[in-house]
Amino acid sequence: MAALTFFPVNAQAAPKTLVVYDAPPGSEYTKLSMAYGIMLKNLLAHFDATVDLVPVEAYTAGKVENYDATFYLGGYYNNPIPPAFLADVYNTSKTVVWFKYNLWQLAWDPAYNFSTKFGFNFSSLRGMNALPTASNPAPGFFDTITYKNKPFVKYYAFDSAAGAINADPEYGVTAVTDAAKATVMVSASNPKTAEVAPYIMRSGNFWYVADLPFSYIGPRDRYLVLTDILHDMLAINHAESHKAMVRLEDVGALVTVASMKSLTDYLYGKRIPFSIAVIPRYVDALGVYNGGIPMTVPLSQASNLKRAINYALPRGGEVVMHGYTHQYSNMRNKHTGVSGDDYEFWNIVDNTPVAEDSTAWALGRLNAGLQELTSNGYSPVAWETPHYHASPLSSKAVPLAFNTTYQRVVYFTADQPNLAGGINKDFAVGQIFPYVIKKDHYGQRILPENLGNIEYDISNIDPTSNFNYTWQDILTNAQYALTVRDGYASFFFHPFWLEPAIGKPGLADFKKLVAGITALGYTWTVPSKILP
Repeated sequence: MAALTFFPVNAQAAPKTLVVYDAPPGSEYTKLSMAYGIMLKNLLAHFDATVDLVPVEAYTAGKVENYDATFYLGGYYNNPIPPAFLADVYNTSKTVVWFKYNLWQLAWDPAYNFSTKFGFNFSSLRGMNALPTASNPAPGFFDTITYKNKPFVKYYAFDSAAGAINADPEYGVTAVTDAAKATVMVSASNPKTAEVAPYIMRSGNFWYVADLPFSYIGPRDRYLVLTDILHDMLAINHAESHKAMVRLEDVGALVTVASMKSLTDYLYGKRIPFSIAVIPRYVDALGVYNGGIPMTVPLSQASNLKRAINYALPRGGEVVMHGYTHQYSNMRNKHTGVSGDDYEFWNIVDNTPVAEDSTAWALGRLNAGLQELTSNGYSPVAWETPHYHASPLSSKAVPLAFNTTYQRVVYFTADQPNLAGGINKDFAVGQIFPYVIKKDHYGQRILPENLGNIEYDISNIDPTSNFNYTWQDILTNAQYALTVRDGYASFFFHPFWLEPAIGKPGLADFKKLVAGITALGYTWTVPSKILP
């Protein structure tokens, strides 16, 4: 990998940016690139950027000159690119970043001397080395992006029974023709063929990224490469800084004081501040855990919860409001209908907004939860959406009640999305953030949770809990997060893993994880200490 250098984007603190995306009319995928555009818009908010999202079909001549940087998301193969956009990209001295598809419409057009001007050519579009089969399920592709001496491996899964490939293997292969003009900033390899090709190419003001790093993202994915190198694309170099956060999750009325006290004592002894994701009102609408009798416990009557919070607050803890009830109505959505188990602001069973969905309805629940907390003497420092999943209208309510959120987010391509399929269907995309996002697509300020959480297979107790995610997995995620120059290591942990009936080494693993993250050089902090 070449050393990174800065190419000024009119050195300014708040760049004006244009995000152009494919929106082919009359297609099932008309809105897919828009979803990726929303994700890029969110990342650009880390840099205080103003962002205009525009379909490439609506581009007008000269528009790039009104912006410090333009990003084109080539998300639809051979989508016809307006000649005005091609000409402006070729001629502008402003920063342009081109992703994945359709560069050939510029690079192979004899009207432009692309390789002469930029010092590299577009060779081909590559995908899988061969079609996968039951006997050869992973034939390989350009899947390993090397950055800062770490291999970022793209997600791949093959369902042989259905013949379905879950991956994004297509890759734009380029090659340097004039090293004085073009530089390979990041490389990728195809392990099956031993080929190496540029992943991010740069020629002066022009950048090319060989795929769309917004598809199939994860905590060790090439998405992290983009989040870091955006600093270079925008010429805004944030200082090297690595902070860590830990949050005790789903803390509601039935929490045991003993488990919370054990976790609090350990963190306090290490002088590590932490947050507590508090569910203000406990609801078991179907009586699943109460012998078939519905049960509601307001915070005023939740003695264990208040004892746990009151013990934690003087020892470095602070409250995050985690939903109002963390469940919806009297239905299984989709598990038990009990607080902490289910979705509150999305009908996950039908994959639609809930019947009452509106910004006013959601704001009413947020205010009810705030009232429950404040009337009992607690002031939450941030909001966390249950299961990180809410409707667009519900998400737009959050900044009306909270200055800060602490979470991942699901984004939609419409306020009232149609996810059922067909022409012009909407898309939902989940996004992880490695750093602070100052104002996302819904107006939220977001603090990151980017590592995940410890999970144990307890299917012998709960058939739905059959997944293992170890403390070592999360520590590895933290190692990858160090590649982002101002990246966080932020995870959460459920106190119920300390319960003797579960029989898992929850406390021991929690301690190992905290010690491991500390040893990596991260500095521990909490939401209230992170400046706007």
